[in-house]
Amino acid sequence: MLVIVAPGQGAQSPGFLTPWLEDPVFASRFDWLATVAGIDLAHYGTQADAEAIRDTRIAQPLLVATGLVAALDLFPQPADAFERIGAVAGHSVGELAAAAGARVISAEQAMVLVRERGAAMADAAAQTPTGMTAVLGGDREEVLAALAKHGLTAANDNGPGQIVAAGTMEQLAALAETPPAKARLIPLSVAGAFHTSHMESAVGHLAGLARSVSTHDSRTPLISNRDGQVIHDGRDVLARLVGQIASPVRWDLCMETMLDLGVTGILEMPPAGTLTGIAKRAMKGVETFALKTPDQLDDARAFADKHGEASMIESSPTWRMVVSPGKGVFHLSQEVAGLDVLSPGASIGEVASTRDSTPVKALHGGQVVEWLVEDGDPVAPGQPLLRLHPEGVS
Repeated sequence: MLVIVAPGQGAQSPGFLTPWLEDPVFASRFDWLATVAGIDLAHYGTQADAEAIRDTRIAQPLLVATGLVAALDLFPQPADAFERIGAVAGHSVGELAAAAGARVISAEQAMVLVRERGAAMADAAAQTPTGMTAVLGGDREEVLAALAKHGLTAANDNGPGQIVAAGTMEQLAALAETPPAKARLIPLSVAGAFHTSHMESAVGHLAGLARSVSTHDSRTPLISNRDGQVIHDGRDVLARLVGQIASPVRWDLCMETMLDLGVTGILEMPPAGTLTGIAKRAMKGVETFALKTPDQLDDARAFADKHGEASMIESSPTWRMVVSPGKGVFHLSQEVAGLDVLSPGASIGEVASTRDSTPVKALHGGQVVEWLVEDGDPVAPGQPLLRLHPEGVS
């Protein structure tokens, strides 16, 4: 099973776009998305220095546009992609690229949102001197306790031995003075404390814009940054894209869900290397492919052919499908058992795992066409549970 992943801010490097833009088709498509964003992204991806592309306003649109256009080079016929991709995920801003790739939102909508996201996060970061520090190694519980002691947030949880602390510069300095045992601290070159409460003003701005964004249910299981759950409903995906600006990125839980899905191959979109590097350390036995330059495209397609298979959502009826958010046992709500029509937001039950129980709702509502599971059945992340026919549609 193949998972496509898109990296987050920090993956970019000076000149990384140069070989890609030598292809006139790539250049034309990229220019279109840059025009939508209103930024000369080709300049920043080829000629700008590291300091210039560190700017949140530049880095975020640059990453999303690159991932989206490279995906079209990898899968010139989108239908081919849906027959091969088992799930998609993106780290931080990469989740916007993943959502567009899963057809929840359009590429143009993604570029408008990422332009506004980058600008709003930069403005929020300018309000208070904040930053981020990678904490490598150490005992996990001791690291989290040290962060809590200093009022810091674990803004990125990237798996064993890889946590990114975020907060004010004073809080980070205090952590540096008394670091957790056996942990190495590396200050990151970022503009502020992303994925913390310091970004709340940016959330408000994006939430206002999101009210005008139309969505579709995902064509491919999308694994959410927030909790590693598989999200199918387009409105829920959009709400999470907005909320993640001020919420920690739980990439550790995303990888856990990939393993639950049975992933055998992870392909990272350019500028690649960060997420495949994490996977090599945390997901033993899973093959990885970091797509960095266009001369790797044939090998990347071969990698996709080797690991690819259609997702459960793609191979099932998708019109108003309710899917499992994670791995566990499905427990049917007795309030909906036997009903022919469900109201929007009706709770159909819960998925219980060894860690927690997650309620499952039919957000759209509609006429019950087919139950695809029974009470007590084990379910996988993204597995279809219920097929609904929208009310009022013949």
